[in-house]
Amino acid sequence: MPLLAASTYRSPWWLPGGHGQTIGPALWRGGPVLTPEAETLELADGDFLNLQWRRRGNERLVIFCHGLESHARASYIREVGGVLAEAGWDVLAWSYRGCGEELNRLPQFYHSGATPDLAAVVAHALATHPARQIDLVGFSLGGNLVLKYLGEQGGQVHPRLHRAVTFSVPCDLACSAEALDTAFNREVYMGRFIKTLREKIQRKHELFPEDSRLLPAGVEKIRTFRQFDDRYTAPLHGFRDAADYWARSSSRPFLKDIRLPALLVNALNDPFLGPRCYPRQEAEESRFFHLEIPSAGGHVGFQSPGGKSWMGTRVKRFLAEGE
Repeated sequence: MPLLAASTYRSPWWLPGGHGQTIGPALWRGGPVLTPEAETLELADGDFLNLQWRRRGNERLVIFCHGLESHARASYIREVGGVLAEAGWDVLAWSYRGCGEELNRLPQFYHSGATPDLAAVVAHALATHPARQIDLVGFSLGGNLVLKYLGEQGGQVHPRLHRAVTFSVPCDLACSAEALDTAFNREVYMGRFIKTLREKIQRKHELFPEDSRLLPAGVEKIRTFRQFDDRYTAPLHGFRDAADYWARSSSRPFLKDIRLPALLVNALNDPFLGPRCYPRQEAEESRFFHLEIPSAGGHVGFQSPGGKSWMGTRVKRFLAEGE
C-alpha cells in the first residue's frame, strides 16, 4: 500500500503559497552545465528527436522527460541531473518534437500522451548504453508520459528498466485543464504556454500551408487548453476533440498496470492540479505505484531552504532503494 503517509519536503518560510512556490523557483532555479553530447535520433515515421547525453561509462543511466513547452536543458533537469551525475548516473535528456533547437519535420508535434516517442528513446538507450539499470524521471507533462508508458508496458517492461520518479503530474488532463482555466491562472500561466504554442502553429502553417489542421486564422483568440486542443492538438494527432485527447492521454487509468517501482510527488498546493490529480486509491491498491503528497511545493517548485535540491535528493533516495 505505497500511499506515503508523510513527506520530508518543507517549504521555506519566505516563500509562501502555491503560486509563489511555483513562480519563484522557475525564475531563479539553476543547475550545473553538464556539457552534454548532442545526438539526433531519427524516427521510423521520418521525424527526429534531439537528445542530450552526459556519458561517463556509469552502470546507471537516468532518462529525463521535461514539461510542457520546455526542453532538454530545462533548469529543473539541470538541477536534478547534476545531483544524479555526482552520485554516479549517466544522464540522457530529450526534447520532444518541436521543442528542440529546430522545428520537427512533420505537421504533428508532441502531446501529453505521445508515449511512442518515449518508447523510441528508451529503446535507443537500451541499444546504445551499457547501463545495467535505467531509471526514468519526468516533470509535469513528462511525468504523465513516464507513468502512461510504464502502465502500457505493464508486465512486459524491459528488465533493465529499474525505477521511476515523477513530479507535479497532471495525471488527469481534464482536471488539470479545469484547474488552469481560472482568471488568475489564465493570466499568469496560460498566457506563456499559449503564446509559444501559437507561434509553433504559425511556423507549422508556413511549412505546410495546404494542411487544413494548421490554419492559423483565429489562433490569436485562443486562451485555454480546451480551445487549443479542440482546434489543433486533437485533429493533428488523431483524437476526436479535446475531451477525447485528455481521456486517452491521461496516465491515471494506466497506474494500476505499472509493474516497477514508480513514485509520483504532487504537492497539495499545486495550482496546475485539481482533485482528480491525486490518485490515492491507485496507490493504496498497488504494490508498485507510490504516491507522495507534500502539503507545499507548488508546480515543479519544491524550493529548499539553504539551496539544496530537495527534488534531486528525493529522486536519488527513491532510486537507491532498489539497489
